[in-house]
Amino acid sequence: MGLTVFSDESFMKEALKEAKAAYEKDEIPVGAVIVADRQVIARAHNLTELLNDVTAHAEMQAFTAAANQLGGKYLNDCTLYVTLEPCVMCAGAAFWTQIGRIVYGAKDEKRGYTLSSPNILHPKTKVKSGVMEEECGELMRRFFEKRR
Repeated sequence: MGLTVFSDESFMKEALKEAKAAYEKDEIPVGAVIVADRQVIARAHNLTELLNDVTAHAEMQAFTAAANQLGGKYLNDCTLYVTLEPCVMCAGAAFWTQIGRIVYGAKDEKRGYTLSSPNILHPKTKVKSGVMEEECGELMRRFFEKRR
């Protein structure tokens, strides 16, 4: 049996799988996974078109799934891996979950929370950006080029 690697890159690859699933459904390709104790406990991707719901972002879906999995609303011992920098709505929701850590891939130059509300996250939440940034950003570029 091979050695299992638990790295930010390995979990971001899981989030990218979710983003690709969104891409296939003609949703904006953002994917997210939430990890606790080195296990993926929630997987999600954007479903705003399918659900006709502007709040159905990948992170929001993942927060709900993780809370259901854990049986509680606080995610302080969890890490959110998301392919795109969270928007203000998702960062605000992350605050309420008290998530321990957020790792994101590509920066959102137009709607990312760091543009307008860099202090919106819970004070204990740690953030790491730029993990597999090129791969995450490339999927977004392909999606929007296809729509033009």
